[in-house]
Amino acid sequence: MILTFSWSQNINKYKSFYDHYAIGIDGDTIQMANYKGKHLLIVNVASKCGYTSQYQELQDLYDKTKPSLEILGFPSNDFLWQEPGTNSEIKLFCQLNYGVTFHMFEKIHVKGKKKHPIYKWLSNDNENGWNNKTPSWNFYKYLINANGELINVFPSKINPLDSSITNLIYSAELKTN
Repeated sequence: MILTFSWSQNINKYKSFYDHYAIGIDGDTIQMANYKGKHLLIVNVASKCGYTSQYQELQDLYDKTKPSLEILGFPSNDFLWQEPGTNSEIKLFCQLNYGVTFHMFEKIHVKGKKKHPIYKWLSNDNENGWNNKTPSWNFYKYLINANGELINVFPSKINPLDSSITNLIYSAELKTN
């Protein structure tokens, strides 16, 4: 007997991504419900990491796909203290070095006891329906479709312009009904 997961049959069992909020890098409260109908690539970022150059690829991806794809950057200092800056220092670093215009949020925890509720949702199958993977390093990526469903995760080494990400973004699977 083969069992398949059907999100539509089980959606009521899980908390919605859209129930969450986060604080923007400038201190404003941003409801995730504001992103209904858009695809989201959620990335934990850091300015002193071997993957920091992915900021440029994230910006390039954002420029090519907006307004249908939103990129949400969550700075985190959870991996070898590679994001030591304040929110204003992080914002300045991103703008000056990579011209970042995608949405950046305040520095948070993406693992451990102080994990931000959005990252709890992303890494808990009881909330998102299937995934238990927590970021193992900076620039770990989660892809959410326009219906608020987590559809894939990508390790740090997969760059944002890799076909494994872009093919999903451009595929019919992600188009809203």
